[in-house]
Amino acid sequence: MTTTTPPPVVAATAQDSPRPAHPARRKARRSTPLTIAMLAALAYFLLPLSWLLIASTKSTQDLFNSFGLWFSDTPQLLANIKQTLTQDDGVFVRWLLNTVLYAGVSAVGAALLAAAGGYGFAKFRFRGDRLAFNLVLGAVMVPATALAIPTYLLSAKAGLVNTPWAVILPSLVNPFGLYLMRIYAADAIPDSLLEAARIDGAGETKIFFRIALRLLAPGLVTVLLFTLVATWNNYFLPLIMLNDTSLYPITVGLSSWAAQAQNGGGGANSDMLALVVTGSTLSIVPLVVAFLLLQRYWQSGLAAGGVKQ
Repeated sequence: MTTTTPPPVVAATAQDSPRPAHPARRKARRSTPLTIAMLAALAYFLLPLSWLLIASTKSTQDLFNSFGLWFSDTPQLLANIKQTLTQDDGVFVRWLLNTVLYAGVSAVGAALLAAAGGYGFAKFRFRGDRLAFNLVLGAVMVPATALAIPTYLLSAKAGLVNTPWAVILPSLVNPFGLYLMRIYAADAIPDSLLEAARIDGAGETKIFFRIALRLLAPGLVTVLLFTLVATWNNYFLPLIMLNDTSLYPITVGLSSWAAQAQNGGGGANSDMLALVVTGSTLSIVPLVVAFLLLQRYWQSGLAAGGVKQ
């Protein structure tokens, strides 16, 4: 009886056995229509900004006589900035400081109030909580311009018209920010972490300021930036609330300069038009700086690892 020996088993090497491609090494799928749409959206957002930056380097005459998306033969950006800052005894600087005050105080106050309200709706149950939150959702749908006249009447009764508080106090109410913080707090703050803090003897106020606010930082910064931009660009509310030109924000102040340019002819002989364009360019610089400084806080998952699973 003959026996056959089986062939030797050769160990498979890494080169013999195919391995799936690493997900990170897979070739990215590109969509031509999507790329075209993104480029169109990019051009839509960048063209007005490009025109503003280029127009701020021109004189009023060059604004009418040169191509809008290209520089003139004699750019004068520094001269325009100097004239804008010194026009009417430097009132533009006062408008800029007013805007920083209104937007800064309103943004910080609205973010803290939204964080407190959202945290309360997310982590506490009380009678009528759903009804109250539904009212907040309904308030999101109400346009701010519809509330401007009632707000003016209330401010007039309280004697706040023509004061900074007439602009700051209404801006502290941010229904969308409260809704956003309620949704964010529900997932960002683990209930077990709050229970552990209560077992350790921490009060609710200490828990909110020492624990909850830190975990709500990304959402807090988001509401702060939204409110900052909304208050910075607000025009109608300060227009009806303020009569003193020294209290104007940038939006109303530049509008008054534009009115002067129109009353002065609105043509190439009116120097106010170049000041309006340059002032508009200067007004967006603080917002860009604020976004660059706060963008690192736009992240999620700060609560990951806070509680052992």
